[in-house]
Amino acid sequence: MINVVSPSRLHLTLIDLNAEIGRVDGGVGITLESPSLEISASEADTVEVVGSSLLAGRMLKAAKAVLPPGKGVKILIKKDLPDHVGLGSGTQAALSVAAAINEIYELGRSVRELAVAVGRGGTSGIGVAAFENGGFIVDGGHRFRDKGAFSPSAASRMPPGPVLFRRAFPDWNIVLAIPNTKGVHDAEEVDIFKKVCPIPLAEVQEISHVILMQMLPALIEEDIDSFGRAVNHFQTAGFKRREVELQPQPVLDVMKYMQDNGASGSGVSSFGPVVYGIVESPGEAGKLQKEVQRMLNDSLGGDVLLTKGRNRGADIFGGSD
Repeated sequence: MINVVSPSRLHLTLIDLNAEIGRVDGGVGITLESPSLEISASEADTVEVVGSSLLAGRMLKAAKAVLPPGKGVKILIKKDLPDHVGLGSGTQAALSVAAAINEIYELGRSVRELAVAVGRGGTSGIGVAAFENGGFIVDGGHRFRDKGAFSPSAASRMPPGPVLFRRAFPDWNIVLAIPNTKGVHDAEEVDIFKKVCPIPLAEVQEISHVILMQMLPALIEEDIDSFGRAVNHFQTAGFKRREVELQPQPVLDVMKYMQDNGASGSGVSSFGPVVYGIVESPGEAGKLQKEVQRMLNDSLGGDVLLTKGRNRGADIFGGSD
């Protein structure tokens, strides 16, 4: 029996969806301590996923992609992650199953090799790097001549981009609002990439400037105010601005409320609807959690959690039932 606990992640922004200087994608993200996905897996004669989850189909597909010929696996979903909300559940589901099978059958594959096998990381490498090592991550995207198109991870067969920068995330509080709605996904997501890309070069340069000369120094110096200003800036430029514009009004209201009431910075993760706020004081974080929960209760419904950055990857260990 192999147990896997894999983390969710925030995707703060894609970097370059212009590709003029030869690369595309790239991204910035934070691995989260919670919520997490938990599964157990054991050798079996067939391929089976037990437990009600919208991720079951992805798990079955991933299992079939990595299982040795003639082998099977039984997957038990112990703790689920919400799907299509901006927490990276698809990548974590696929990698969790692949990593469990890798252990059971002693395949000796790396996380990145497993990601290629299950088709994850083709646009953003943040989820794969979160599973591998956790922390705050910047990835370098792909050569545009290799990828050949602007497309989301679900429609790309590229391997994950290289990790350019990885560092432990400071002990800052993260208020995580998970509205009871879904973000853009599947065919609609592909259509948006086609519609809005290439992003104007000036906006890519603007985002790159903010990452290199504001966000990264703020992270290293643990300057939460500068880090938060960078997060807020992301919402107004580049591909992230297009993702923000797709959100329903209650999601935008939550983001604005966090920015104005205690969060150093607040933004939408990936295509949303998850909204996160970076808060220094635990007391302020608690107050913000309660008020945002009230806002969700009055609009879309959903849950507001308090969490922190997770500075390690997935936990993979043997155990009994």
